[in-house]
Amino acid sequence: MEETKTKKMTYEEFLAWCDEDTWAEWVNGEVIVLAPASNRHQDLARFLIQVLGIYAELKGLGVVRPAPFQMKTGPDLPGREPDILFVAKENLGRLKATHLEGPADLVVEIVSPDSRLRDRGEKFAEYEMGGVREYWIIDPDEKRADFYVLGEDGRYERKKPDQSGIYRSQVLPGFWLKVEWLWQEPLPPVLEVLRELGLVS
Repeated sequence: MEETKTKKMTYEEFLAWCDEDTWAEWVNGEVIVLAPASNRHQDLARFLIQVLGIYAELKGLGVVRPAPFQMKTGPDLPGREPDILFVAKENLGRLKATHLEGPADLVVEIVSPDSRLRDRGEKFAEYEMGGVREYWIIDPDEKRADFYVLGEDGRYERKKPDQSGIYRSQVLPGFWLKVEWLWQEPLPPVLEVLRELGLVS
C-alpha cells in the first residue's frame, strides 16, 4: 500500500483524529495514510481473519482484529495498523476502545509491492522490540510465507513449515495452516478449511 505523510501530531491527537475507516499509522510523530489494498490482499486478509477468528472464538483463546485497528507496542515505538492481529485472552486488558496498548500475541502482515521493505525491515524490528510473540509475513506476489517466533532472548527466530508444508502456530495452541492454501486461486472455502482443522463436521 502506498503511503502519504501528513502533519506532525502526538499519538493521543492521532487517535482522536483517526476514525474507524482511517487506514493510517503513526511513526515518529508523523501520520502515514495508507492507500487502499488490492483485491488479492483483501481476499487473503478476509480468508485468514475468518479462519483465525473462528478458531480463536471456538477454542476460547482470545480475539482477532482486522485492519484498521491501531497497535502501539511500546511508549517509544510507532503506532502501527497490522493487517491482522490476535490478542490472547490473558492479554485482553491491552485492548482499549480504539487501539491496542501493548503488543498483540500474533501479527500478520500481507505484503504489497511497496510495503515489502517496511514489513520486513521497520515493522520486523519494531514488533520484535515491542514483544509481539509471533509474526507472519505473507507475500502473495512472491508466494512466500515467513513465520517468526520471539525467543527467550527477545529476538525473532524463523520457524519453517514441516515437510508437508504445514505451519503450526506457537501462539494459537493446536492451530495449523497449509501454506499452499494461501496461493490457491480462488482461495479454499473457509468451511472446508475449518473442517480440516476439526472445527466443523
